[in-house]
Amino acid sequence: MILSVSRRTDIPNYYSDWFIARIKEGFLYVRNPMNAHQISRIDLSPEVVDCIVFWTKNPANMIEKLEDLKKYMYYFQFTLTGYGRDIEPNLPNKREELIPTFKRLSEKIGKERVIWRYDPILISKRYTMNYHLQAFEEIADNLADYTERVVISFVDFYSKTKRNARGLGIRQITDEEMLEVAGKMAQIASKYNLIIETCAEQINLHEIGIQHGSCIDKKLIERLLGCKLIAKKDKNQRAGCGCIESVEVGTYNTCLSGCKYCYANFNDRRVEDNVKSYNRSSALLCGNITSDDSITERKVKSMKDNQISFLE
Repeated sequence: MILSVSRRTDIPNYYSDWFIARIKEGFLYVRNPMNAHQISRIDLSPEVVDCIVFWTKNPANMIEKLEDLKKYMYYFQFTLTGYGRDIEPNLPNKREELIPTFKRLSEKIGKERVIWRYDPILISKRYTMNYHLQAFEEIADNLADYTERVVISFVDFYSKTKRNARGLGIRQITDEEMLEVAGKMAQIASKYNLIIETCAEQINLHEIGIQHGSCIDKKLIERLLGCKLIAKKDKNQRAGCGCIESVEVGTYNTCLSGCKYCYANFNDRRVEDNVKSYNRSSALLCGNITSDDSITERKVKSMKDNQISFLE
């Protein structure tokens, strides 16, 4: 099993105490977002968790707790962009705090296990294509010795994103503009010896040196584990997504970063209520078990292929 921690909220930033407590306890609960009264119990034993994929914009709170994960393989998807607080209001200063945090994490666990994400790319009067190229190169220059890969994507105008970004003047980017800015980013990435990939993009950028990437990446996980995986494409993700199947442990409407492009927060009142109900000792990320809830054990197992191949 691959554990996704998390596409729905920034657990390393805001809920690392809860996650480490769950690791020590050996299980956690996750509500079904489509049916709130259905709760899955997830086994977290090292025998079934092949790899943990962390998604974060600031893992500073997690770094000193990594010793508690010594029995697990894991890597980080670290989003680091050039946006100001009008877009990412609750994140610390990029130059003074987040870039040093990225370097510190990389030095602790290895640059192959910290993926830089510059996404999503959105265009407005303030955040022009030229702005993105300058920001991208500055960050690439800083991180070149601390990561192997950068992932880019362009903003998707979900209804939730439109609501959160209202008044910011964000406009739809054309295919021609995507090709132009992605091509120049590919040149910058090459200059700093970084592999550049896209996340869940339909547009084909192969001719300008950018491949379709996978955030939950079978090849990377196999490299880190030193063995093959028996894993299928995640059917619950978008058509353009190359991720393999995983178990998501996060909860919508719980992230405190307040990013205006976010699709995982879509009700400010619910975010407030959920955060108030956070209990680091609970098996649920936020909220409490009620008499109407039904808890079932989710069947999970290791995906490691331990058979010897004579072709390797």
